[in-house]
Amino acid sequence: MSNVPTPQFTPNGLVVPPESEVRAGWWADFQGAFGGNLNPSDATPQGQLVTALSAISGAGNDLFLEYVNQVDPARADGRMQEAIARIYYLERLPAVATVVTATCTGAEGTTIAAGALAQATDGTIYQCLSPVTIPSTGSIAATFQAIVTGPIQCPAGALNAIYRVIPGWDAITNAADGTPGRDVETRADFEARRAASVAKNASGILGAIKGAVLDVPGVLDAYVTENATGSSATMGGVSVAARSVYVAVYGGANADIARAIWTKKAPGCAYTGDTTVDVADTGSGYSLPYPTYSVKFQRATALPIHFAIAIADNGLVPADAEASIKDAVIAAFNGADGGPRAKIGATLYALRFAAPVQSVGSWCQVVSIAIGTTSSPSDSELAVDIDKMPTISAANIAVTLV
Repeated sequence: MSNVPTPQFTPNGLVVPPESEVRAGWWADFQGAFGGNLNPSDATPQGQLVTALSAISGAGNDLFLEYVNQVDPARADGRMQEAIARIYYLERLPAVATVVTATCTGAEGTTIAAGALAQATDGTIYQCLSPVTIPSTGSIAATFQAIVTGPIQCPAGALNAIYRVIPGWDAITNAADGTPGRDVETRADFEARRAASVAKNASGILGAIKGAVLDVPGVLDAYVTENATGSSATMGGVSVAARSVYVAVYGGANADIARAIWTKKAPGCAYTGDTTVDVADTGSGYSLPYPTYSVKFQRATALPIHFAIAIADNGLVPADAEASIKDAVIAAFNGADGGPRAKIGATLYALRFAAPVQSVGSWCQVVSIAIGTTSSPSDSELAVDIDKMPTISAANIAVTLV
């Protein structure tokens, strides 16, 4: 019988032996097999064999432990996480590109074909999603999408240059901010959405409403609360009407969101919000004309978050330090580092970003981090109202050496 210890299943889960104990077990096996008195030096042939076998055993134990942990939804990632989510008929959300509505001006009759290119002030190139023809008014609205995916910000007026000339097309601009895209859904966000989807099977509770709304294609975030009192109340910086449910949503189509809310809210419940959509009850055995109900919800607006980061000028700071720090902050803001991402109604803490910034290199020594909603942030924490979606842009991250 081998002296090499094996993994054990305990009430607290799988426990694998330390590699030092595995190594001692292999030496005991070798000494027993060869009559003892073997030289235990790593420089000997038997030392090399024991070292290799210990490493192989340790790697096998680690792989076994990783697999067992992947069965737990709280620890699963990658393909295993997607397999668990498939039980709930969920798929990981893919990366999507920023979409912006722009006004194109030029000569009457000019056709701007699908795929026509325009450029924003940050250098991002956008393509027209469907062909449009400029009418006699001289201008027409067209939908453009960034050619790269990710949460790229496109503020009002930023999409202002024609990248590839089309005769008769003179200018382009966007009157309103674009809808930022997103990266591939992170492990943490995917698990949070899976957990929320469990409540989606219920109705009449806030968790069911939120789960249904988060499952609407294109929805990036949602916040759901209610005011059960007989008078209006201020909640999270927003006035919520008496006896009403409040749903703030960022992304997604209005009709899909309204139907998701209506199918899960309790009968007789009122709504608070700035967007009203009529939903027809086509699934309760009625015939035309179907009963129609007005559903209200809040369209969350983008709230740009600013950062002021000071690091020590210790003589070791590389030339690309600013870009590296900005990338780290953006990744943490979007939850790509495994931590919580910025959401509607969340409280953002400046210290949340200290570790990601310091992780860019041993040279990086954080002196201070401040956040805020102005170009000169000074807060250590920031409470986001429940009608705002925090957004981030590299242009709003200031890095200084002190």
